[in-house]
Amino acid sequence: MSSNRKTAVVVGAQGVIGRTLVDHLAGLDDWDVVGLSRRPGEPRERVRHVQVDLLDPDDCRERLADLGAATHVFYTAYQDRPTWSELVAPNLAMLVNAVEAIDAVAPGLRHVSLMQGYKVYGAHLGPFRTPARESDPGHMPPEFNVSQQEFLQQRAAERDWTWSAIRPSVVCGHALGNPMNLVAVLAVYASISKELGLPLRFPGATGAYRTLLEMTDAGLLARATVWAATDPRCANEAFNIANGDLFRWDDMWPRIAAWFDLDVAPPLPMSLTDAMADKEPVWDRLVERHGLRHKYAEVSSWPFGDAVFGWDYDFFADGSKARRFGFHEYVETAEMFPRMFADLRARRVIP
Repeated sequence: MSSNRKTAVVVGAQGVIGRTLVDHLAGLDDWDVVGLSRRPGEPRERVRHVQVDLLDPDDCRERLADLGAATHVFYTAYQDRPTWSELVAPNLAMLVNAVEAIDAVAPGLRHVSLMQGYKVYGAHLGPFRTPARESDPGHMPPEFNVSQQEFLQQRAAERDWTWSAIRPSVVCGHALGNPMNLVAVLAVYASISKELGLPLRFPGATGAYRTLLEMTDAGLLARATVWAATDPRCANEAFNIANGDLFRWDDMWPRIAAWFDLDVAPPLPMSLTDAMADKEPVWDRLVERHGLRHKYAEVSSWPFGDAVFGWDYDFFADGSKARRFGFHEYVETAEMFPRMFADLRARRVIP
């Protein structure tokens, strides 16, 4: 193998972040890619998939034993739990099991990249300091992102590889069957609203319509993640990664409605989890009429939509550290949403 050739192991390869990262790496000439996930994936040139239970250390050791060529680990896996404290054990265990299994067989391992988020800053708990900076002090545990980073720091100190922590805002991409997919929330909510002859109403908390927030395009995130994993200046550093612009829903919402040829009505706070619970028959009609490819359960991320639309406080971070270290790409969020809606339509996910 050429000394310049690299092998990426993408942990959580079927998620919004992991799938886009696999696609990006597969398009680079000097990478081979292995995707790890609970669900099987389809192999293609320079990409193979390994189905593994990350919560089972024995299964990890057995199924990852042939990853001796791994040079970079990109960890993007996540398992949801009902409470913040319950998130720690499984999400830390999955990282530990994956890293220990690969580290044991890959003598050329150079870097482990950890995907985090603004939970590090307490963004999920309520109003937090904005713009959040990588140097901000932590908050009262439990917090699985922090526990994961502490493990990597301790492990890397004993090994020859380095680590990086990537902190995106709400990640927007195309993978379905994922509990955190805002693009699917918006597209399916708008499609059902149109089918029912309703205008598009913002369903979030009072005040959330006018707060400042930002998004992270999954493609931009993939490019930033690989940059941080391969630029020596980024070793053992954390980086906020977002599109580079801020917006308010009161400006973005009419743009989204216009793409779906919908009128806009005043906001009306409601739980999407409750309001959309009985809408499967409506979706089934759309599937049959338009030849759509996915069942209602596969395109539903309503609890995540409720969380995002419930942020009645500013939600953004300072991205200047990444720019100072050399990453200068950006995405216009007003361009991102219609591009992703068009992609969902082309894939026959929405009508």
